[in-house]
Formats: sequence, C-alpha cells, structure tokens
Amino acid sequence: MNAYLVVFASAAIVTFLATPVVRRFVIRAGVIYQPNDRTVHSVPLPTMGGIAMYLGFVVALAVSQFLPFFGTINRASSGSTAALITCTLMFGLGVIDDTRGTTALSKFVAQLFIAGVLVLFGVQMTYFWFPGIGVVGLSGDLPAIVTITWAVAVPNAVNLVDGLDGLAAGMVAIAAAAFFAYVVRNPGAFGPASQAALLSAITAGICIGFLPWNFHPARIFMGDAGALMLGMLLAIATIEGVGKDFTRPSGGDIAAITGAIAIPFLVLFIPFLDVVLAIIRRTRRGQGIGHADKEHLHHRLMDIGHGHRQAVLLMYLWSALVSAGALAVGLIDGRFVVGLILIGATSLFLVTALPRLARRRGNGNDAGPQLDAADAGASTDNQS
Repeated sequence: MNAYLVVFASAAIVTFLATPVVRRFVIRAGVIYQPNDRTVHSVPLPTMGGIAMYLGFVVALAVSQFLPFFGTINRASSGSTAALITCTLMFGLGVIDDTRGTTALSKFVAQLFIAGVLVLFGVQMTYFWFPGIGVVGLSGDLPAIVTITWAVAVPNAVNLVDGLDGLAAGMVAIAAAAFFAYVVRNPGAFGPASQAALLSAITAGICIGFLPWNFHPARIFMGDAGALMLGMLLAIATIEGVGKDFTRPSGGDIAAITGAIAIPFLVLFIPFLDVVLAIIRRTRRGQGIGHADKEHLHHRLMDIGHGHRQAVLLMYLWSALVSAGALAVGLIDGRFVVGLILIGATSLFLVTALPRLARRRGNGNDAGPQLDAADAGASTDNQS
C-alpha cells in the first residue's frame, strides 16, 4: 500500500499546488467561462483547471516508474504508456474546446480516434471470468468495439456530470477509490501490483488535490480539459482491472458475475444514469443528443429545493452508496447484502428527495432553481 500512497500523494500535492498557478495563468490568458442561460453560476470564472490536473497525472505516473513495486507491471504492460498518450490527446482535445470551441461531431470523431489509439496499444476489453465456465474471451472485432465504446462513454459521462462546483471531481474520486479497493482485493497476474489500481490511485489523487479549489464557491473550473482527461483515465483503469483480468474474483458466484460485468458500471452509475436520462429526454423532444439543457440530475435537485452544496453533497452520498454497494456485491457473496443495498438506496432517495418535492408542489412552486449569493460561483455543464 505504501507505493500506492506515494503516487496518490504525488498526484494530490502537485495538483493542489499547481491549481492556483494555473488559475493566474488562465486569467491572464483570458480563458474565462461566461455565464449563460443553461448554467447555474452568475459570475465569470476561469476554466481549464485541467492543466493542473494533467500535471498531477504526469508527475504521479513518472514517480511510479521509479518505484520498485511497479517494476514488473511497467515492464510487462503497456497500460501506463497508453494512459499517458491517450490522456494527453484527450487533454489536448479539451484544451481546444475550452479555448476555441468545437462542434459535437468533431469532438466525437476525435474521441473515437483517441479510443482507437488506446486499442492499438493493446488496452482492450479482452476476457472475463464467468462462474461455472471460467475465462470467456471476446473474439474478432468485439474487444475493439467494446473498448472504444467504453473509452468514449466514460469521458463524456464525466464531462456531462460536471455541472456544479466540485461535483465531477468528487464523484470521480469516489468511483476511483471504490474501484481501487476492488482491484486491490482481487490481485491479477502480477500479484499485488496492478495497472488498474495504480491508475485509480492517481485519478483519486488528482481529484482530491483539485477539490479545495473547485468546491463551492469554486475559484476555477476543470473545463473539458480536466473532465475528458479524468474520464479517459478512469476508463483505462476499469479496462485494465476488469477487461484483462483472468483471475477469479473473491467471494462466491454473485461476486464473480459482478466483478466481471457490473463493477465498472456501478461505480459510475450516477454519471451514466444522467447520460441515459439526457438522451431519452432529448430524443422524446426531437432534439439532438448534443443539445444543451438545464435538466440534469443536479439541476433537478436544486429545482426541488436543495441548495448548491446540498445538491453536490447529496450526489456524493448517492455515489458513495452505489460504489459501496458495488464493493459489497463484488467482494461478498450473498443475496441478503444485495437486498440491503437496494433497500438502503431506495430509502435514501425517498428521505432526501421526495419530501422537498412534495413541499414545493404543495406550495405551487414549479419554478426552476433560484440563485442566491452563496450560489453565485456555481459551475457549468461543460458537455452538451
């Protein structure tokens, strides 16, 4: 664990120290996000804090190259090199979008290209463990298709959820920490050292280092540069930890099924749910899926009466609950645990959301969220 703590601390410290420097640079460069009718903040704020996050990532990855603990996996796996190159490309795409803007189609095509580069480096969803069968491999072009789909979906999910101060950074930190705990408990072919755990630790460190500057009231936004890079890093970690693991997860059959299929989806459940709801909502209205709106989950939480910090903390709580549930199901075999998790999640939603919704309806207040002085520094929905 000491090696993982070193890379985690390196990522967190470098990101934390670099962010105010980047903030001053961004302000001088004039890269300022202006409020508009689909954001919940009312004052211009500097964006492109992803530069500091990228620096934290590069330094932490470089530190890992000098730690003997990671020597075997660094020599045997191309995961770190693939992460460096593809995250750099995704970061560059985000910088272009933050500074000059891009169309939804051009951004999507660029993301497909970057995901293709990842496949060329051999990072693919290749095989899974199924109880009663053993290792099941994906054949033909299926590994590349599944990998590219995942490597495009995760960055966009992270980008889409980046709509309130600290929301994306906190949720990604929770997801990365949960996945790290799962991977560490299920060592792969190289023993306790794991590319998936290494990248998860770096991801969590970057988010923790950035959060003090990004939590409400935010002093800087991560922008597409940060959100897309974080999503790519988390996507690679999950591919390395699940799609290339031929060892049987701990626990019983339920744990084995969950470890092979559901863990990556569960730790990213909230962002993916937001994506699915956005696609359904826009399709029903005859709008393109890239059409911007102000009806994401975090917007709705504010609409039913939660304040800015309350909405963010509530989504943290939901993410932590789902991620903890994923760990419990993935590491402990038992339907009783699954039942308790579902009951707990449902109860939490009912207790936190429905009373405020009922109270607002009772008052006849159907208006959108109202901003107060404390909410003036809110973040923006970077991704359509």
